[in-house]
Amino acid sequence: MRLRIGNGFDAHKLVAGRPLKLGGIEVPHSRGLEGHSDGDCALHAACDALLGAAGEGDMGRHFPSRDARWHGVASRVFLEETNRIVRSAGFALGNLDITLIAQEPVLAPHLEPMRATIAQVLEVEPEAVSVKAKSTDHLGALGRGEGIAALATVLLVGGE
Repeated sequence: MRLRIGNGFDAHKLVAGRPLKLGGIEVPHSRGLEGHSDGDCALHAACDALLGAAGEGDMGRHFPSRDARWHGVASRVFLEETNRIVRSAGFALGNLDITLIAQEPVLAPHLEPMRATIAQVLEVEPEAVSVKAKSTDHLGALGRGEGIAALATVLLVGGE
């Protein structure tokens, strides 16, 4: 049995005029995440962790922002395609752990729906996915509410 660990990071600025997509769901807030796609930094970090663990590079390799077909795409599509790539490489998800870093909005009420959505997209039980949130206690750009960041760690399991 092969075990592979990957990590991912992403951060996006909060801007007016966009819905806030995070963890595959829409979170009520006055601003959304800026990005070439829907800006869902939780799913972007998860994709990078999965791709890295599988030895398949990163999102920029598979979904370059210079490619117009990815403009405005729901990040759920990236996660679905990433899951296909990981499975084609002979791996299954052991577990995925995502930490969201945001001063605002309060994310606690939305963590379970995010977990369920991510598990559904990855075709695993919700127990294989963890989503949690932290603030920076008003330190730095994230603490001033200028954006949201996400860290993801993944364990992949593969056959010999």
